[in-house]
Amino acid sequence: MSRPLLALLFLTAITSRAFGADVPIPTPPAVDARSYLVVDYRTGKTLAALNPDARMEPASLTKLMTAYIVFQKLAAGALKLDEPVVVSEHAWRSEGSRTFIELGKPVTVEFLVLGMVVQSGNDATIALAERIAGTEETFAQLMNSNAQRLGMSGTHFENSSGLPSPNHYTTAHDMALLAIALIRDYPQFYKYFSVHEFEYNGIKQQNRNGLLEKDPTVDGLKTGHTDSAGFCLVTSSLRDGMRLVSVVLGSSSMKARENASAALLNYGFTFYDTKLVVHGGTKLASAPVWKAAATPFDVGIDKDLYITLPRSQSADIKTSVDLQPRLIAPIARTADVGQLHVTSQGQSLATLPVHPLAAVDQGGWWRRLIDTIRLWFN
Repeated sequence: MSRPLLALLFLTAITSRAFGADVPIPTPPAVDARSYLVVDYRTGKTLAALNPDARMEPASLTKLMTAYIVFQKLAAGALKLDEPVVVSEHAWRSEGSRTFIELGKPVTVEFLVLGMVVQSGNDATIALAERIAGTEETFAQLMNSNAQRLGMSGTHFENSSGLPSPNHYTTAHDMALLAIALIRDYPQFYKYFSVHEFEYNGIKQQNRNGLLEKDPTVDGLKTGHTDSAGFCLVTSSLRDGMRLVSVVLGSSSMKARENASAALLNYGFTFYDTKLVVHGGTKLASAPVWKAAATPFDVGIDKDLYITLPRSQSADIKTSVDLQPRLIAPIARTADVGQLHVTSQGQSLATLPVHPLAAVDQGGWWRRLIDTIRLWFN
């Protein structure tokens, strides 16, 4: 055998071993953070984690919940982007990072949103909270009720901006839930998180999320920092249709939180893949039905089904449908008539109920009579 051929066979063997399904995914990179989490946006699958449920100070990551409620009110029409808000003394005197809004002067909601998201201004954030709820204390009640609704069981808010307070805390897991909710529920407002800079009152202000400049696939979300919380960053990145969310809490510097976030995102994108397995509303199988006006009928699932897998397994996804043996009309659109099974390399990944793609009506009296007789012998 020639040397070039031997070399080719050797390289093929190495490549097979390196990327084959039998090779485990390496452990996540060691990063400068007290807590972190990386999840897939569509499936919620955890790709890497360190102390994801540990109670941590959110610092200005708190503003993600304030933004969620502001977007909620905008979407409902209870707030307008061009609406002027008069700045109170409480907002104007707020400590920490500032948007430099002026006491007693009206500022549009949109400028306040930019001040809150881009500059992380506590003054702009408090002004929005007071506009919505009257006082920041009342607004905190809205924050906590929304946190509970979103499943953020390890979170409690006491203010809108993230200034330190004994009972103001969160977890990496909860921040990931909140980031996913922002992207999912209010896509029309998500663009504000990727604004690199804006100018207000003659002062140009830069977005504190340095990854927006360094990585074109990053399009949000928010930074945070206090002496006790350390440096924090919630990031989202979209690459080739796959979106990941990373949460980094308690880094030692701005650079450290950016390096940690970048490393964790790269790890997730390198070793995992998210596939659209089944389109919601598409035909998966046809099922015969007794006593129906028309048979067979088509079955499927309501929503798109995504699966996140190691890249070595993502090309080996298989689906099958098991239907109930005796289906009798009428059958409601929402009725479970069988199960969809999703597997990869012989392992079960998901089992979901399947439904009729349209309600199945009863046939006429003659069809019902004939099928009743037939059922006696089946």
